[in-house]
Amino acid sequence: MTTSGTKTRKRSATVRVARWSALHPWRAIIGWLLFVVLCLGGGIAAGMNSATGEDFRVGEAGRAETLAAEGGLPLRSTEHVMIRSASGSQDEPGPLDEAAADAAVKDITARMKSLPEVASVKAPVRSTDGRVLRVPVELTGSEKDDQDRVPPLQAQTEKAAKAHPGLLIEEAGDASVSKGVDGQRNEDLKLSEAITLPVTLITLALVFGSVVMVGVPLLLAVTSIMATMGLAMVASHLLPDTGVGMSMILLIGMAVGVDYTLFYLKREREERARAGGRLTSEALVEAAAATAGRAIVVSGLAVIVSTTALFLARDVIFDSLATGTILVVAVAVVSSVTVLPALLVKLGRRTERRAAKRAARGKPVRSYGEKKPGRVWSALLAPARKRPALTLGLSVLVMLGLALPALDMNLKNPARDSFSREIPAMQGYDRLLKAFPEQRVRHLVVVRAEASRAADVRTALGALDRRAQADPLFSHPSRTPLLRTSEDRRTTILELNAPHPTYSKNAEDSLDHLRHDHLPATVGKLSGVETAVTGEVPRGVDYVGHQNEKLPLVLGFLLLMTFVMTVFVFRSVVLGLLGVFLNLLSAASALGILVLVFQGEWAEELLSFISLGGISSRVPLFLFVILFGLSMDYQVFVVSRIREAALNGVPTRQAVIDGITSSAKVVTSAAIVMVTVFASFVMLHILEMKQMGLVLAVAVLLDAFVIRVMILPAALLLLGRATWWPSRAIHRAEARVAERYGAGADGGVDGGADAGADGATDASAEHSPEHSPEHSPAHAVRHPEGRRIAQGR
Repeated sequence: MTTSGTKTRKRSATVRVARWSALHPWRAIIGWLLFVVLCLGGGIAAGMNSATGEDFRVGEAGRAETLAAEGGLPLRSTEHVMIRSASGSQDEPGPLDEAAADAAVKDITARMKSLPEVASVKAPVRSTDGRVLRVPVELTGSEKDDQDRVPPLQAQTEKAAKAHPGLLIEEAGDASVSKGVDGQRNEDLKLSEAITLPVTLITLALVFGSVVMVGVPLLLAVTSIMATMGLAMVASHLLPDTGVGMSMILLIGMAVGVDYTLFYLKREREERARAGGRLTSEALVEAAAATAGRAIVVSGLAVIVSTTALFLARDVIFDSLATGTILVVAVAVVSSVTVLPALLVKLGRRTERRAAKRAARGKPVRSYGEKKPGRVWSALLAPARKRPALTLGLSVLVMLGLALPALDMNLKNPARDSFSREIPAMQGYDRLLKAFPEQRVRHLVVVRAEASRAADVRTALGALDRRAQADPLFSHPSRTPLLRTSEDRRTTILELNAPHPTYSKNAEDSLDHLRHDHLPATVGKLSGVETAVTGEVPRGVDYVGHQNEKLPLVLGFLLLMTFVMTVFVFRSVVLGLLGVFLNLLSAASALGILVLVFQGEWAEELLSFISLGGISSRVPLFLFVILFGLSMDYQVFVVSRIREAALNGVPTRQAVIDGITSSAKVVTSAAIVMVTVFASFVMLHILEMKQMGLVLAVAVLLDAFVIRVMILPAALLLLGRATWWPSRAIHRAEARVAERYGAGADGGVDGGADAGADGATDASAEHSPEHSPEHSPAHAVRHPEGRRIAQGR
């Protein structure tokens, strides 16, 4: 390579690393494995720092929980041990034997009080029909850790059931449900892996036609994930892990790990085919690093920058998601530009030795040349090529039509009622709610005042309780108010119940009445008193409000970063604006389909879910961030190929067609891998995971097959040279072709400046004359438009 100092310094980082890796393959491979081992070992040594209950507090509900904790009244989960007659069925129990039931209550109470995980055991409560008793058991510790404390209680409940065979005894509650959901989630992830891995293997086999080459992307993806898991454990001591970070590392790690390796392998194959045996494996890998390697680095940087937007949400779950995504993308990029060149050199040398042996024996040598995209891709690109205006208009209209349902999107916070009924704990929970419907919703009113005002506070809370009992949205059991007061008499908690599903409008309306009507009319009239309401419904409502407040900020940051990154990479304001529009279009269309499927009830049986009448509040924000990052992946790889050709003098129209056609197979393969990974989550039981899986799978499909095949090429063909505004590098490249091969430059092209002065620092442009003959100036004049430029017409 013969490049001058300035250009070498600008482009040398990726190429220099690849050159060293290619010349010292074993050092690079061993170094990578040591890096993985050190990361994993360091993570295991540091351990995982999990988020606490305090980290999840948001809004008024979070403030209420802080008040309660500071007053020595931490909010704890309650398990309910239900006792019913063995006659009849679990859903329709027979009359209860009072003597046997009393004996069971005493036995259960004694068993539970003996456990260190139990804070208190309350008096039994009888159902309205008198056929079911429940014994409330309050756990120690915080709600966040209850699922770790519940197994001993479940074991004692099973023993009590065996000791009283004439009764049906079972346990239900928040902690039991959380434990069951976690168990089901783990089984779901195993199922997802079982689906994803074979499809990924088949896809890679079809792309490369080699078992050995199939192993390379998987090897790098798996080792990248392992290294990231270790790094995530270390990072959790700065940003606590919520349990979703590891899932995100697996999800994104497999997707981008395979994608980046695919893009690099594809380019190495192309360089090998063009060289025709004239270049060594080391030179081929270096040539691939100058183009695909740089694109991978830029693409990874784009994903990382877009993902940082999640930190603006100021939410511990999104912090965990962002940390996992950023780490795994960064590690995948490092693996692609360091150890991947070494592996390709080792495999290339193996190929060369086999070819030499076959040639020595007089046998034909297998060609590893890349096949041109076939008729399918030619047919898919034909509408954009032949009728770009019509294709662009119709495609955009279709995408906008798909986006229309998103206008009616209703955000909800998924609650226990949405969990799968295949979980045994949820079946018990349903029976609990059938016998005691008032347990569906629990609003906790927390009041803090001076100890001298304790009597006034209790009187006001009594009035609040009476107002709630008169409100049809609340439960109306005949009981004294459920009050708890701290030892210092400064903090008091009142519990109010409502018999509605946690995600229903009635449940939210009951909270609205409490916060804005009943509370101001009673406790709110006391001076010097702090009040706040918490519970599952208040948490959900406050969380959705928090997300709605942060969404414009996050979306604005994403749009700005998409524009800035595109302009920085391609030196084009037009491409920056186009990238923002295309990302918004694909995200809106995917959200529209999501609303169409999950906000109604028609697909409940088909996809095995219970509709919330809305969309999980975390999904839209998560979609925007991840999709914008992944879309930049495709944008960088596709437009880089187009720009590479244009910088070498190929007319923009032909560069668009060639660039999209040449990248079609690998982009499609990458999209199939991603869609498989995401779509496998639709088969999971957790509603939020179903929604995330569907919306990401649909978004990637639309992005790969509509945006990149129809809308992007049609728009670029219509824009022509205006695509690159304000950069003049493409104009100068066309002028050089005209000066070198034609009678003179087109009068509208400035041919006097070197392209490197404005955007031609792209390593692909500098290496293509040596390694990419079809993108050379000589190749440019073989196209009709290239001849026209060269001839000055």
